[in-house]
This record gives sequence, structure tokens and C-alpha cells, in this order.
Amino acid sequence: MEPVNNFSEAGAFRPDVPIFSLLDQAAQAYPDRQAFIFQNTHCTYAALQRKAEQCAAALRALGVRNGDRVAVLLPNLPQTIIAFWGIMKAGATAVMINPLYQEKELVHHFNDCGAKHLIMLDLLWPRISSLRDRLPIGKYIVTTIGDSLSFPLNLLYAFKSLRQHPSHPVPAHDENVIPWKQFIKTGQRYSARIDHPETQPALLQYTGGTTGLPKGVMLTHSNLAANTVQILTALQQKAETEHTFISLLPFFHVYGLSTGMIIPAALAATSLPMPRYVPQDVLHLIRKWKPTIFPGAPSIYISLLQQKSLQDYDLKSLRLCISGSAPLPREIFRRFQSITGATIVEGFGLTEASPITHITPLAVSARREGSIGKPLPATEARLMAEDGSIVTEPGQKGELLIRGPQVMRGYWNNDTETAATLQDGWLRTGDIATVDKDGYYYIIDRKKDMVLIGGYNVYPREIDEVLLEHPQVLEAVAVGIEDEVRGEIIKAYVVPRPGADLTRAEITTWCRAKLASYKVPRLVEFRQELPKTMVGKVLRRALREEERQKREARAAAKAAAKES
Repeated sequence: MEPVNNFSEAGAFRPDVPIFSLLDQAAQAYPDRQAFIFQNTHCTYAALQRKAEQCAAALRALGVRNGDRVAVLLPNLPQTIIAFWGIMKAGATAVMINPLYQEKELVHHFNDCGAKHLIMLDLLWPRISSLRDRLPIGKYIVTTIGDSLSFPLNLLYAFKSLRQHPSHPVPAHDENVIPWKQFIKTGQRYSARIDHPETQPALLQYTGGTTGLPKGVMLTHSNLAANTVQILTALQQKAETEHTFISLLPFFHVYGLSTGMIIPAALAATSLPMPRYVPQDVLHLIRKWKPTIFPGAPSIYISLLQQKSLQDYDLKSLRLCISGSAPLPREIFRRFQSITGATIVEGFGLTEASPITHITPLAVSARREGSIGKPLPATEARLMAEDGSIVTEPGQKGELLIRGPQVMRGYWNNDTETAATLQDGWLRTGDIATVDKDGYYYIIDRKKDMVLIGGYNVYPREIDEVLLEHPQVLEAVAVGIEDEVRGEIIKAYVVPRPGADLTRAEITTWCRAKLASYKVPRLVEFRQELPKTMVGKVLRRALREEERQKREARAAAKAAAKES
């Protein structure tokens, strides 16, 4: 089976089918292949297509029409896969929401996208129910972990859940709250007609871009399909080879959605969804199902290598590992490759590009140290200097610009930011890069203050606002600093009000109640004042420079101690 929407001989992409054509083609060519396996639940591609179309029919019965936004608030579960493809089949636009989000983030996202339907996990109901009068949601489709399981695990889970939560928080007699099993039970099937896949958004993925409130990135059917084919072309993968994916990267992130759900469908491959990352669970999963493709992030590979029981597991089934979200340290690359024997490639991209733009060569001998590789097929890249001119000399710095079929349509209801980010068909990434004479690109720095935490974009100004809301905080600023294990972490610098008796634990607790966990500062430092410009603007770069000097001093002291 060749992936749909393939490239012509000239390398041009033909955006002429909806993204769910990938699922349809897998179901037609390989109906009996397993689409996903979760605990004791197995689902073939023929069954997944049927369930997705039943989900689509149920959504249409609730009033969902082409272009409507349907929100999904779920971890990686079978229901998430069915819901996403069901939303695609309904002709609607999926809005994948991070289950870790708190009140402020949820209220903004739901109201900005205007979704009237939400598919969510029951365990998140207490957080959502208190916000119902502030949300546009009209219908709540609520599922449980037990809905993912087959007999007898589903009954065992129900019994365990009843003991742990005797008074279930989800209302049982609310016509606007629909149990998943009741919702999906329909005998009807539906598959929408998508007349213009190149302009109709399939996914509204929220990102902060470079500044300000999170913005909804409109990724069309063709954007997602194009990037899928680009990636598979670069990786030289086709559906004739049977593959099984470890799907632990979150589906609510476009990297996880692409590599854990869409690309597997294009290959008619099996997905092994994991609701949360536990290193030991990953090792057990590899032992049991012998997966062949492992999309991950450097922090994941690092933590697996740190497991004391690693030597007890055979990881040789892995043939291809895809690393993204941050640079993969060379030592980690070498160690993981020696243990698995797998080909390891690194991808670079951003939400606005569906998300991949560059990838390293398959052959290790063709790679360049520190490089993100070359642009994907049918992707153009160039660098723009600060004065707006195009960089022509190898080695010179400039902002990385991207043009290709995977570049977003624009930001949802935000023409100003769209115009600032998309210029003459080129996407401004906000990353400063160089390119060598052979066309290999290298990321040097970020143009703005964005911090990358575990693959997520974190914007310090949002954390600043939460810190400043604390009644005992006079001034505060959040800064991204380097970390040997995680790549980057958030550190908060806080100036308490006179007479206040603040502790680091109080600051952390305050932030944890208002922010997703990965945005919570890992380090807190109290100061009498913060470095500022003459006009009173806090100098984040001065604080970053202080941390760099401290890090170098520690390294020098460690080296001196070794020598002595």
C-alpha cells in the first residue's frame, strides 16, 4: 500500500483527499491488521474504520457539521484514537486539549475555539464541572478507563473504581452529559465529503507561537497528510512492511498525534497507546509486543537508559527510533543505538508546520554533529537576517523560514498574528539558525524567550503572571535555564513583599494549582531585587547569563577536583 497523496515525480504534493483517507486505505488494503492494542483490547483497521464512522454519525446526530470544532480532553487511550478519526469522518475540526491544563488554560482554549462538544475522561470531570457556566460546551461525552478494556478487565476496573470513588462525580441523569458507550452505540455510520481538503482545518492545535496568549494553529487535512507523506518518504517506509509503534507521546500534542496515530494509519501499523509514561511499563511493553518504531524525546531515551533492570530486556525489536522536541545528546544516541541496533533519526519542527520540517539522514555516516538535518521533501528553507535580507553565505545566522505543503493555514481568528508569522507563503519559525555549504541546518538560539519543556512550548510571561498574582510576591520573573537531564527547566526569581515569610514550597504549590505541571518552576530563588533595564523591564538574559556562569564554574570545579 502506497501512502495516499503521494508526491509527483517533480516533487509537488497533490492535496486532493481528506486525512481520513489514510484510515480508509488501511482498512481496505489491510482490514485484519491490528490498528491498536491496549491492555486486553485489540482492534483491527476494519473495526477502527467502523467505530470512527459510528462516532461520526453520533456527532452528526448531536448537530456537529463540517468545520465545527469538537474538543478532546483525553490521555492516550483507544477512545482518543476513535474520537480523532470520528471527528475527521464527521467533517469537523479536532481540538486536542492537554488533560493537565488548569482553569485559566481551559477557559481560554474552549472559549477561543468555540467548541460546543467535548469528549473527555471521567476523572477530569471535577475540574470541568466547576467551569461549565464559563464554557461554550453544550454536550459532554464522558468516557472511563474501563471503556478501553475488554472482559474481564473492564469489570475489574469498574469494581476498583467503585471502591475508590463510591460517589462518582459525573452526573448520571443530565441530558447534556452522555456516557461514551451510549454515545458510540449507534448502528449508523457516516463519512463526510471534504470538498476542499487544502483549506478545511482538520486540527486546531493551540500553541503560544512566540508571544502572548496561546493561539489556535489551523492545520488542514492536506497539511497533515502532506507532512505524513513527507516523513514516510524521508524515512523510506511503506505499508508492505508490518510495523508496531510505541505511542507514548501525548496525542494532544501534534508530534504525538502525528507519530502515534496518523503515521501508523498511513502504514497500516499497530499502535500501542500509553496513557502515561512509566519507564518500566515501556520496557514491559517492548518485551510483550516487540514494537518496531519508537517515537520519543531525549528525556525518554535518557530515563530508559537509567533503568537498573534495562539489561533484563531485549530491545532488539526496535528498528527505527524517532527523536524530537530537543537535541539528542551524542552519548545517549550512541548508547541507545548500541543496545537496540535501531536506526535513530532526529526531527525538527513546530506546530505551525504539522509539525516536521527537517530530519537527519538515515545513514549515520551522512549526519553532521549538532545538525537538525535537511528539509523534508517538497520543503523549502531559508534564513532571514535581522534587516529582512536573505542570508546567502554558509555559516551566517538568520531566522529560519519554511515554505511547504505542511505549513499551516494560519491562526484561528487572529489575522494580526497570522500576518506576522506567514509572509509571502513563508513561515517565520522564530528560531535562529545557520546552514552549511552542503545544506545541513543548525539551530543556534531562539528569537524569543520561549522555553521547551519535555517537548512543550512554555512561555515565561504566562508563569510571570501567575507568580505576580500571589499576595506576598512583589516582583517575579520566570526564566528557562539549561538542565543536563531535561534540556531545559523553569526557574523562578521572586522578590517577596516586605515582611513576607515566603517559602519555595509555597511558590511551587501556588503555581501547581494554576498551571500545567510541566510549566511549574522546578527551581525558586528569592532575591531582594531583579536586574532591569533603565525603563524597568526585567532582564531575563542577565539571569540566564548568571546561570551559565554558575554552570561553567561548577564544571570547572568538578574538573579541577578530578585532576587533583
